[in-house]
Amino acid sequence: MQLYDVVVIGAGNAGLTAAATLSKKGMDVLLLERHNIPGGSATSFCRGRFEFEVALHQLSGIGTPKKPGPLRSTLDQLGVMDDLEFVPMTDLYRVVVKDQIDITLKPDLSQVISELTRHFPHEKEGIKGFFDLLYNFFLQVISVFYLKDPETSREKYPLYFQYALKDTRQVMAQFISDPLLVTVLSPYATYVGVPPSKMAFADMAAMFFSYIEFLPVHLKGGSQTLSNALANKVIQNGGTIRYSCGASKIVVEDGEVRSVITETGEEIPTRHVISNASKYATYVELMDDIHVPEIVRNEMRQASHSPSAFTLYMGLDCEPSAVGITESSNFLLSTTDMETTFNRMKVLDIDERDGMMLSCYNLMDPSFSPPGTCQVALVTLKYGKPWLRVPPTQYAEEKYRVADNMLKAAELYFPGIRNHIEEIEIATPITHMRYLGTPTGSIYGFENFLKDSELFIPNQAHIRGLYCAGGSVGLCGFQPTLDSGVQTARMLLREKAA
Repeated sequence: MQLYDVVVIGAGNAGLTAAATLSKKGMDVLLLERHNIPGGSATSFCRGRFEFEVALHQLSGIGTPKKPGPLRSTLDQLGVMDDLEFVPMTDLYRVVVKDQIDITLKPDLSQVISELTRHFPHEKEGIKGFFDLLYNFFLQVISVFYLKDPETSREKYPLYFQYALKDTRQVMAQFISDPLLVTVLSPYATYVGVPPSKMAFADMAAMFFSYIEFLPVHLKGGSQTLSNALANKVIQNGGTIRYSCGASKIVVEDGEVRSVITETGEEIPTRHVISNASKYATYVELMDDIHVPEIVRNEMRQASHSPSAFTLYMGLDCEPSAVGITESSNFLLSTTDMETTFNRMKVLDIDERDGMMLSCYNLMDPSFSPPGTCQVALVTLKYGKPWLRVPPTQYAEEKYRVADNMLKAAELYFPGIRNHIEEIEIATPITHMRYLGTPTGSIYGFENFLKDSELFIPNQAHIRGLYCAGGSVGLCGFQPTLDSGVQTARMLLREKAA
Protein backbone atom coordinates (compact mmCIF):
# COMPACT_ATOMS: atom_id res chain seq x y z
CA MET A 1 0.00 0.00 0.00
CA GLN A 2 1.44 3.34 -1.09
CA LEU A 3 2.57 5.75 1.63
CA TYR A 4 1.86 9.35 0.64
CA ASP A 5 3.82 12.28 2.03
CA VAL A 6 0.57 14.15 2.53
CA VAL A 7 -3.13 13.54 2.03
CA VAL A 8 -5.25 16.62 1.33
CA ILE A 9 -8.93 16.24 2.19
CA GLY A 10 -11.20 18.34 0.02
CA ALA A 11 -10.56 20.04 -3.33
CA GLY A 12 -11.97 23.43 -2.39
CA ASN A 13 -9.93 26.60 -2.85
CA ALA A 14 -7.58 25.92 0.06
CA GLY A 15 -7.23 22.21 -0.66
CA LEU A 16 -6.29 22.88 -4.27
CA THR A 17 -3.67 25.54 -3.51
CA ALA A 18 -2.23 23.44 -0.68
CA ALA A 19 -1.91 20.40 -2.96
CA ALA A 20 -0.44 22.51 -5.77
CA THR A 21 2.11 24.10 -3.41
CA LEU A 22 3.26 20.79 -1.91
CA SER A 23 3.35 18.87 -5.18
CA LYS A 24 5.45 21.65 -6.70
CA LYS A 25 7.91 21.13 -3.84
CA GLY A 26 8.23 17.48 -4.82
CA MET A 27 6.04 15.95 -2.14
CA ASP A 28 3.96 12.90 -3.02
CA VAL A 29 0.45 14.33 -2.64
CA LEU A 30 -2.92 12.61 -2.69
CA LEU A 31 -5.96 14.88 -2.93
CA LEU A 32 -9.31 13.31 -1.98
CA GLU A 33 -12.54 14.93 -3.20
CA ARG A 34 -15.97 13.42 -2.63
CA HIS A 35 -17.54 15.36 -5.53
CA ASN A 36 -16.81 14.42 -9.14
CA ILE A 37 -15.24 17.80 -9.93
CA PRO A 38 -12.79 20.07 -8.09
CA GLY A 39 -13.65 23.40 -6.53
CA GLY A 40 -16.07 23.19 -3.62
CA SER A 41 -17.80 26.57 -3.85
CA ALA A 42 -15.57 27.44 -6.80
CA THR A 43 -17.52 25.39 -9.31
CA SER A 44 -20.20 25.70 -11.97
CA PHE A 45 -23.15 23.60 -13.13
CA CYS A 46 -25.21 23.45 -16.31
CA ARG A 47 -28.93 23.82 -16.85
CA GLY A 48 -30.18 23.97 -20.41
CA ARG A 49 -27.86 26.17 -22.42
CA PHE A 50 -26.48 28.01 -19.37
CA GLU A 51 -23.42 27.23 -17.26
CA PHE A 52 -24.03 28.84 -13.88
CA GLU A 53 -21.35 30.21 -11.57
CA VAL A 54 -21.95 28.87 -8.05
CA ALA A 55 -20.43 31.45 -5.74
CA LEU A 56 -17.88 33.91 -7.14
CA HIS A 57 -19.18 37.47 -7.37
CA GLN A 58 -16.01 39.54 -7.39
CA LEU A 59 -12.47 38.19 -7.20
CA SER A 60 -10.09 40.41 -5.23
CA GLY A 61 -6.33 40.70 -5.10
CA ILE A 62 -5.55 40.16 -8.80
CA GLY A 63 -4.59 43.65 -9.90
CA THR A 64 -2.93 44.13 -13.28
CA PRO A 65 0.41 43.03 -14.78
CA LYS A 66 1.74 46.53 -14.07
CA LYS A 67 0.24 46.66 -10.59
CA PRO A 68 -0.06 43.03 -9.47
CA GLY A 69 -2.10 42.19 -6.42
CA PRO A 70 -1.09 39.52 -3.90
CA LEU A 71 -3.38 36.86 -5.38
CA ARG A 72 -1.92 37.36 -8.87
CA SER A 73 1.54 36.74 -7.43
CA THR A 74 0.31 33.61 -5.62
CA LEU A 75 -1.33 32.16 -8.72
CA ASP A 76 1.73 33.01 -10.79
CA GLN A 77 3.96 31.14 -8.32
CA LEU A 78 1.65 28.14 -8.59
CA GLY A 79 2.01 28.26 -12.38
CA VAL A 80 -1.63 28.74 -13.39
CA MET A 81 -1.77 32.36 -14.56
CA ASP A 82 -1.30 31.39 -18.21
CA ASP A 83 -4.45 29.26 -17.96
CA LEU A 84 -6.63 32.10 -16.71
CA GLU A 85 -8.13 35.24 -18.22
CA PHE A 86 -9.34 38.05 -15.98
CA VAL A 87 -11.74 40.85 -16.88
CA PRO A 88 -11.59 43.96 -14.65
CA MET A 89 -15.00 45.05 -13.39
CA THR A 90 -16.04 48.64 -14.01
CA ASP A 91 -17.91 48.97 -10.72
CA LEU A 92 -17.24 48.25 -7.06
CA TYR A 93 -20.95 47.90 -6.46
CA ARG A 94 -24.33 49.50 -6.89
CA VAL A 95 -26.51 50.10 -3.82
CA VAL A 96 -30.24 50.62 -4.09
CA VAL A 97 -32.09 51.52 -0.91
CA LYS A 98 -35.71 51.46 -2.02
CA ASP A 99 -37.18 54.97 -2.45
CA GLN A 100 -34.05 56.55 -0.92
CA ILE A 101 -30.95 56.20 -3.08
CA ASP A 102 -29.49 54.48 -6.13
CA ILE A 103 -25.71 54.92 -6.28
CA THR A 104 -22.84 53.17 -8.04
CA LEU A 105 -19.24 53.31 -6.82
CA LYS A 106 -16.29 52.68 -9.15
CA PRO A 107 -12.94 51.03 -8.33
CA ASP A 108 -11.16 54.36 -8.00
CA LEU A 109 -10.63 56.10 -4.67
CA SER A 110 -11.13 59.63 -6.01
CA GLN A 111 -14.37 58.58 -7.74
CA VAL A 112 -15.64 56.87 -4.59
CA ILE A 113 -15.03 60.01 -2.54
CA SER A 114 -16.45 62.40 -5.16
CA GLU A 115 -19.55 60.29 -5.82
CA LEU A 116 -20.29 59.88 -2.13
CA THR A 117 -19.74 63.61 -1.61
CA ARG A 118 -22.10 64.43 -4.50
CA HIS A 119 -24.88 62.48 -2.82
CA PHE A 120 -23.95 63.47 0.74
CA PRO A 121 -22.41 66.98 0.60
CA HIS A 122 -23.11 67.46 4.31
CA GLU A 123 -20.76 64.53 5.05
CA LYS A 124 -17.88 65.77 2.87
CA GLU A 125 -15.25 66.01 5.60
CA GLY A 126 -16.33 62.75 7.22
CA ILE A 127 -16.11 60.84 3.93
CA LYS A 128 -12.57 62.03 3.29
CA GLY A 129 -11.56 61.39 6.89
CA PHE A 130 -13.00 57.88 6.85
CA PHE A 131 -11.11 56.80 3.74
CA ASP A 132 -7.89 58.50 4.86
CA LEU A 133 -8.06 56.49 8.07
CA LEU A 134 -9.07 53.29 6.27
CA TYR A 135 -6.09 53.44 3.91
CA ASN A 136 -3.51 54.46 6.50
CA PHE A 137 -4.81 51.88 8.95
CA PHE A 138 -4.77 49.04 6.45
CA LEU A 139 -1.24 49.82 5.31
CA GLN A 140 -0.23 49.26 8.94
CA VAL A 141 -2.28 46.03 9.03
CA ILE A 142 -0.27 44.79 6.05
CA SER A 143 3.03 45.45 7.84
CA VAL A 144 1.98 44.00 11.20
CA PHE A 145 -0.36 41.14 10.35
CA TYR A 146 0.71 40.01 6.89
CA LEU A 147 4.40 40.94 6.67
CA LYS A 148 4.99 40.19 10.38
CA ASP A 149 7.30 43.13 11.03
CA PRO A 150 9.55 41.94 13.91
CA GLU A 151 9.82 45.54 15.15
CA THR A 152 6.08 45.95 15.61
CA SER A 153 5.24 48.39 18.38
CA ARG A 154 2.48 50.78 19.38
CA GLU A 155 4.80 53.70 18.59
CA LYS A 156 5.60 52.46 15.08
CA TYR A 157 2.04 51.41 14.18
CA PRO A 158 -0.31 53.57 16.28
CA LEU A 159 -3.34 53.17 14.00
CA TYR A 160 -3.07 49.39 14.07
CA PHE A 161 -3.07 49.29 17.85
CA GLN A 162 -5.87 51.85 18.06
CA TYR A 163 -8.28 50.26 15.56
CA ALA A 164 -7.43 46.56 15.18
CA LEU A 165 -10.00 45.56 17.80
CA LYS A 166 -12.74 47.98 16.77
CA ASP A 167 -15.85 47.08 14.81
CA THR A 168 -16.85 48.81 11.60
CA ARG A 169 -19.86 50.65 13.00
CA GLN A 170 -17.71 52.12 15.81
CA VAL A 171 -15.24 53.54 13.35
CA MET A 172 -17.86 54.83 10.92
CA ALA A 173 -19.58 56.63 13.77
CA GLN A 174 -16.43 58.72 14.31
CA PHE A 175 -16.81 60.22 10.84
CA ILE A 176 -20.35 59.73 9.56
CA SER A 177 -23.76 60.49 11.07
CA ASP A 178 -26.15 59.96 8.15
CA PRO A 179 -27.57 56.40 8.40
CA LEU A 180 -28.14 56.28 4.65
CA LEU A 181 -24.44 56.92 4.00
CA VAL A 182 -23.52 54.27 6.58
CA THR A 183 -25.72 51.84 4.63
CA VAL A 184 -24.10 52.77 1.31
CA LEU A 185 -20.68 52.03 2.82
CA SER A 186 -21.72 48.72 4.40
CA PRO A 187 -22.51 46.18 1.62
CA TYR A 188 -19.21 44.35 2.02
CA ALA A 189 -20.44 43.16 5.40
CA THR A 190 -22.48 40.72 3.31
CA TYR A 191 -19.22 39.07 2.22
CA VAL A 192 -18.46 38.01 5.79
CA GLY A 193 -22.04 37.45 6.98
CA VAL A 194 -22.15 39.75 10.00
CA PRO A 195 -23.56 43.28 10.41
CA PRO A 196 -21.22 46.30 10.64
CA SER A 197 -21.68 46.33 14.42
CA LYS A 198 -19.96 42.94 14.61
CA MET A 199 -17.65 43.16 11.60
CA ALA A 200 -14.00 43.88 12.36
CA PHE A 201 -12.96 47.21 10.89
CA ALA A 202 -9.83 45.46 9.65
CA ASP A 203 -11.99 43.21 7.45
CA MET A 204 -13.89 46.14 5.99
CA ALA A 205 -10.65 48.01 5.39
CA ALA A 206 -9.14 44.97 3.68
CA MET A 207 -12.02 44.69 1.25
CA PHE A 208 -12.25 48.37 0.34
CA PHE A 209 -8.48 48.61 -0.06
CA SER A 210 -8.17 45.43 -2.12
CA TYR A 211 -11.10 46.11 -4.43
CA ILE A 212 -10.19 49.75 -5.02
CA GLU A 213 -6.44 49.32 -5.41
CA PHE A 214 -6.37 45.94 -7.19
CA LEU A 215 -9.81 46.05 -8.84
CA PRO A 216 -12.59 43.51 -8.56
CA VAL A 217 -12.29 41.12 -11.47
CA HIS A 218 -14.38 38.57 -13.28
CA LEU A 219 -12.79 35.27 -14.25
CA LYS A 220 -13.66 34.24 -17.79
CA GLY A 221 -15.26 30.83 -17.65
CA GLY A 222 -16.09 31.32 -13.98
CA SER A 223 -14.45 29.93 -10.89
CA GLN A 224 -14.54 26.39 -12.29
CA THR A 225 -11.80 27.49 -14.67
CA LEU A 226 -9.54 28.35 -11.75
CA SER A 227 -10.34 25.10 -9.93
CA ASN A 228 -9.61 23.07 -13.06
CA ALA A 229 -6.31 24.91 -13.62
CA LEU A 230 -5.16 24.24 -10.05
CA ALA A 231 -6.24 20.59 -10.22
CA ASN A 232 -4.38 20.13 -13.51
CA LYS A 233 -1.28 21.69 -11.98
CA VAL A 234 -1.39 19.21 -9.07
CA ILE A 235 -1.39 16.35 -11.57
CA GLN A 236 1.33 17.94 -13.73
CA ASN A 237 3.46 18.24 -10.59
CA GLY A 238 3.14 14.49 -10.00
CA GLY A 239 0.30 14.59 -7.48
CA THR A 240 -2.74 12.31 -7.50
CA ILE A 241 -6.40 13.34 -7.30
CA ARG A 242 -9.22 10.94 -6.57
CA TYR A 243 -12.70 12.24 -7.30
CA SER A 244 -15.90 10.71 -5.93
CA CYS A 245 -13.71 9.56 -3.07
CA GLY A 246 -14.28 11.28 0.25
CA ALA A 247 -12.48 10.72 3.52
CA SER A 248 -14.35 9.00 6.33
CA LYS A 249 -11.72 9.01 9.07
CA ILE A 250 -8.37 10.48 10.07
CA VAL A 251 -6.52 7.84 12.08
CA VAL A 252 -4.52 9.24 15.00
CA GLU A 253 -2.25 7.26 17.31
CA ASP A 254 -0.14 8.63 20.16
CA GLY A 255 -0.95 12.19 19.14
CA GLU A 256 0.20 11.76 15.53
CA VAL A 257 -1.55 11.24 12.20
CA ARG A 258 -1.11 7.69 10.91
CA SER A 259 -3.49 7.33 7.98
CA VAL A 260 -6.70 8.36 6.26
CA ILE A 261 -9.56 5.96 5.62
CA THR A 262 -11.69 6.67 2.55
CA GLU A 263 -15.45 6.27 2.23
CA THR A 264 -14.83 2.96 0.46
CA GLY A 265 -12.88 1.63 3.46
CA GLU A 266 -9.39 1.91 1.96
CA GLU A 267 -6.75 2.92 4.50
CA ILE A 268 -4.06 5.23 3.11
CA PRO A 269 -0.90 5.54 5.25
CA THR A 270 0.44 9.08 5.67
CA ARG A 271 2.09 11.19 8.36
CA HIS A 272 0.65 14.50 7.13
CA VAL A 273 -2.94 15.55 6.47
CA ILE A 274 -4.25 18.94 5.35
CA SER A 275 -7.99 19.11 5.84
CA ASN A 276 -9.96 21.53 3.69
CA ALA A 277 -13.12 20.18 5.31
CA SER A 278 -14.65 22.44 7.92
CA LYS A 279 -12.94 22.54 11.29
CA TYR A 280 -16.05 20.94 12.78
CA ALA A 281 -16.03 18.11 10.23
CA THR A 282 -12.31 17.55 10.72
CA TYR A 283 -12.37 17.16 14.49
CA VAL A 284 -15.91 15.88 15.09
CA GLU A 285 -16.84 13.81 12.05
CA LEU A 286 -13.46 12.52 10.85
CA MET A 287 -11.75 11.77 14.14
CA ASP A 288 -12.35 9.66 17.24
CA ASP A 289 -13.42 11.91 20.08
CA ILE A 290 -10.61 10.75 22.36
CA HIS A 291 -8.00 12.34 20.09
CA VAL A 292 -9.53 15.84 19.90
CA PRO A 293 -7.33 18.28 21.87
CA GLU A 294 -9.08 20.28 24.58
CA ILE A 295 -7.87 23.55 23.06
CA VAL A 296 -9.74 22.70 19.86
CA ARG A 297 -12.89 21.79 21.81
CA ASN A 298 -12.77 25.17 23.53
CA GLU A 299 -12.25 27.02 20.24
CA MET A 300 -15.29 25.34 18.71
CA ARG A 301 -17.44 25.77 21.83
CA GLN A 302 -17.07 29.53 21.67
CA ALA A 303 -17.72 29.74 17.92
CA SER A 304 -20.97 29.57 15.94
CA HIS A 305 -21.54 28.58 12.34
CA SER A 306 -21.93 31.28 9.73
CA PRO A 307 -25.08 31.84 7.72
CA SER A 308 -25.74 29.91 4.55
CA ALA A 309 -27.56 31.35 1.55
CA PHE A 310 -30.72 31.12 -0.49
CA THR A 311 -29.85 31.62 -4.14
CA LEU A 312 -31.75 31.80 -7.42
CA TYR A 313 -29.56 31.00 -10.43
CA MET A 314 -31.41 32.38 -13.44
CA GLY A 315 -30.77 32.22 -17.15
CA LEU A 316 -32.67 35.05 -18.84
CA ASP A 317 -33.73 35.13 -22.50
CA CYS A 318 -32.71 38.78 -22.84
CA GLU A 319 -29.85 41.21 -22.47
CA PRO A 320 -29.31 42.64 -18.95
CA SER A 321 -30.58 46.10 -19.95
CA ALA A 322 -33.98 44.67 -20.86
CA VAL A 323 -34.74 44.19 -17.16
CA GLY A 324 -32.87 47.24 -15.88
CA ILE A 325 -29.59 45.56 -14.91
CA THR A 326 -26.84 48.10 -15.54
CA GLU A 327 -24.13 47.06 -13.08
CA SER A 328 -22.51 43.73 -12.32
CA SER A 329 -22.84 43.82 -8.51
CA ASN A 330 -26.11 45.12 -7.06
CA PHE A 331 -26.99 45.33 -3.36
CA LEU A 332 -30.73 45.70 -2.85
CA LEU A 333 -32.11 47.02 0.45
CA SER A 334 -35.39 48.38 1.75
CA THR A 335 -34.08 50.02 4.94
CA THR A 336 -31.04 51.69 6.47
CA ASP A 337 -31.45 49.57 9.60
CA MET A 338 -28.67 47.08 8.99
CA GLU A 339 -29.37 45.22 12.23
CA THR A 340 -32.90 44.44 11.07
CA THR A 341 -31.63 43.38 7.67
CA PHE A 342 -29.15 40.95 9.19
CA ASN A 343 -31.71 39.67 11.70
CA ARG A 344 -33.80 38.58 8.70
CA MET A 345 -31.12 35.94 8.08
CA LYS A 346 -32.61 33.97 10.97
CA VAL A 347 -36.01 33.73 9.26
CA LEU A 348 -36.79 31.07 6.67
CA ASP A 349 -39.08 33.20 4.50
CA ILE A 350 -37.99 36.00 2.16
CA ASP A 351 -39.69 39.30 1.40
CA GLU A 352 -38.72 42.88 0.56
CA ARG A 353 -37.23 43.36 4.05
CA ASP A 354 -34.39 40.95 3.19
CA GLY A 355 -31.16 42.36 1.86
CA MET A 356 -30.34 40.79 -1.50
CA MET A 357 -27.46 40.83 -3.94
CA LEU A 358 -27.83 40.38 -7.69
CA SER A 359 -24.77 39.60 -9.80
CA CYS A 360 -24.75 39.66 -13.59
CA TYR A 361 -21.51 38.56 -15.21
CA ASN A 362 -22.56 39.36 -18.79
CA LEU A 363 -21.97 43.07 -18.23
CA MET A 364 -18.22 42.38 -18.14
CA ASP A 365 -18.20 39.24 -20.25
CA PRO A 366 -20.93 39.02 -22.93
CA SER A 367 -19.73 35.51 -23.75
CA PHE A 368 -20.71 34.24 -20.29
CA SER A 369 -24.02 33.02 -21.73
CA PRO A 370 -25.39 32.47 -25.25
CA PRO A 371 -25.93 35.54 -27.47
CA GLY A 372 -29.04 37.50 -26.59
CA THR A 373 -29.19 36.08 -23.07
CA CYS A 374 -27.70 36.73 -19.67
CA GLN A 375 -27.35 34.85 -16.43
CA VAL A 376 -27.85 36.30 -12.97
CA ALA A 377 -27.46 35.09 -9.42
CA LEU A 378 -29.87 36.50 -6.85
CA VAL A 379 -28.80 35.69 -3.31
CA THR A 380 -29.68 36.49 0.28
CA LEU A 381 -27.94 35.17 3.38
CA LYS A 382 -29.94 32.76 5.53
CA TYR A 383 -29.03 30.59 8.50
CA GLY A 384 -29.54 26.90 7.93
CA LYS A 385 -31.33 25.94 11.16
CA PRO A 386 -34.83 27.08 10.08
CA TRP A 387 -34.49 24.89 6.98
CA LEU A 388 -33.48 21.89 9.08
CA ARG A 389 -36.85 22.16 10.79
CA VAL A 390 -38.77 21.81 7.51
CA PRO A 391 -40.14 18.24 7.19
CA PRO A 392 -38.67 16.43 4.16
CA THR A 393 -42.16 15.96 2.74
CA GLN A 394 -42.64 19.74 2.70
CA TYR A 395 -39.16 20.75 1.57
CA ALA A 396 -39.85 21.12 -2.16
CA GLU A 397 -43.06 23.05 -1.56
CA GLU A 398 -41.30 25.43 0.84
CA LYS A 399 -38.34 25.89 -1.48
CA TYR A 400 -40.53 26.98 -4.40
CA ARG A 401 -42.77 29.12 -2.20
CA VAL A 402 -39.80 31.05 -0.79
CA ALA A 403 -38.26 31.36 -4.27
CA ASP A 404 -41.51 32.86 -5.56
CA ASN A 405 -41.49 35.41 -2.72
CA MET A 406 -37.87 36.26 -3.49
CA LEU A 407 -38.76 36.94 -7.11
CA LYS A 408 -41.58 39.22 -5.99
CA ALA A 409 -39.08 41.19 -3.92
CA ALA A 410 -36.60 41.33 -6.81
CA GLU A 411 -39.23 42.70 -9.18
CA LEU A 412 -39.46 45.82 -7.02
CA TYR A 413 -35.97 46.62 -8.37
CA PHE A 414 -36.01 44.85 -11.73
CA PRO A 415 -39.59 44.88 -13.03
CA GLY A 416 -40.45 42.06 -15.39
CA ILE A 417 -37.42 39.90 -14.60
CA ARG A 418 -39.68 36.91 -13.90
CA ASN A 419 -41.09 37.01 -17.44
CA HIS A 420 -37.63 36.50 -18.94
CA ILE A 421 -36.59 33.42 -17.00
CA GLU A 422 -35.59 30.61 -19.33
CA GLU A 423 -33.79 28.45 -16.76
CA ILE A 424 -33.81 28.62 -12.99
CA GLU A 425 -32.20 26.58 -10.22
CA ILE A 426 -32.83 27.15 -6.53
CA ALA A 427 -30.25 26.56 -3.80
CA THR A 428 -31.29 26.56 -0.13
CA PRO A 429 -29.06 26.11 2.93
CA ILE A 430 -29.86 22.40 2.63
CA THR A 431 -28.34 22.47 -0.87
CA HIS A 432 -25.16 24.05 0.46
CA MET A 433 -25.02 21.55 3.32
CA ARG A 434 -25.27 18.69 0.83
CA TYR A 435 -22.60 19.92 -1.59
CA LEU A 436 -20.18 21.63 0.79
CA GLY A 437 -20.52 19.23 3.71
CA THR A 438 -20.59 22.15 6.17
CA PRO A 439 -22.76 22.24 9.30
CA THR A 440 -26.14 23.87 8.54
CA GLY A 441 -24.80 24.73 5.07
CA SER A 442 -22.56 27.53 6.39
CA ILE A 443 -20.73 29.26 3.55
CA TYR A 444 -18.27 31.34 5.59
CA GLY A 445 -17.03 28.75 8.08
CA PHE A 446 -17.59 30.03 11.59
CA GLU A 447 -19.19 33.42 12.07
CA ASN A 448 -16.64 36.12 11.44
CA PHE A 449 -16.65 37.74 14.86
CA LEU A 450 -13.49 39.48 16.00
CA LYS A 451 -13.15 37.17 19.02
CA ASP A 452 -12.84 34.17 16.70
CA SER A 453 -10.41 35.78 14.24
CA GLU A 454 -6.78 34.87 13.65
CA LEU A 455 -5.80 37.67 16.02
CA PHE A 456 -6.99 35.45 18.88
CA ILE A 457 -7.13 31.97 17.35
CA PRO A 458 -4.20 31.49 14.94
CA ASN A 459 -4.24 28.53 12.60
CA GLN A 460 -2.02 25.95 14.32
CA ALA A 461 -1.39 22.21 14.18
CA HIS A 462 -2.68 20.80 17.48
CA ILE A 463 -2.11 17.18 16.43
CA ARG A 464 1.25 16.27 14.96
CA GLY A 465 0.86 16.03 11.21
CA LEU A 466 -2.70 17.46 11.02
CA TYR A 467 -3.30 20.88 9.50
CA CYS A 468 -6.51 22.71 8.64
CA ALA A 469 -7.02 25.17 5.79
CA GLY A 470 -9.91 27.23 4.50
CA GLY A 471 -12.62 29.55 5.71
CA SER A 472 -13.22 27.84 9.05
CA VAL A 473 -9.68 28.57 10.29
CA GLY A 474 -9.23 32.07 8.89
CA LEU A 475 -10.90 34.69 6.75
CA CYS A 476 -13.61 33.54 4.37
CA GLY A 477 -13.92 34.41 0.69
CA PHE A 478 -12.03 33.41 -2.44
CA GLN A 479 -8.77 35.33 -2.03
CA PRO A 480 -8.35 34.45 1.68
CA THR A 481 -9.09 30.75 1.20
CA LEU A 482 -6.84 30.43 -1.84
CA ASP A 483 -4.09 32.04 0.22
CA SER A 484 -4.95 29.86 3.23
CA GLY A 485 -4.02 26.70 1.35
CA VAL A 486 -0.63 28.11 0.39
CA GLN A 487 0.11 29.34 3.91
CA THR A 488 -0.93 26.03 5.47
CA ALA A 489 1.27 24.11 3.02
CA ARG A 490 4.20 26.33 3.96
CA MET A 491 3.50 25.71 7.64
CA LEU A 492 3.70 21.96 6.98
CA LEU A 493 6.96 22.36 5.06
CA ARG A 494 8.53 24.44 7.86
CA GLU A 495 7.55 21.97 10.58
CA LYS A 496 8.66 19.02 8.46
CA ALA A 497 12.07 20.63 7.98
CA ALA A 498 12.48 21.48 11.65
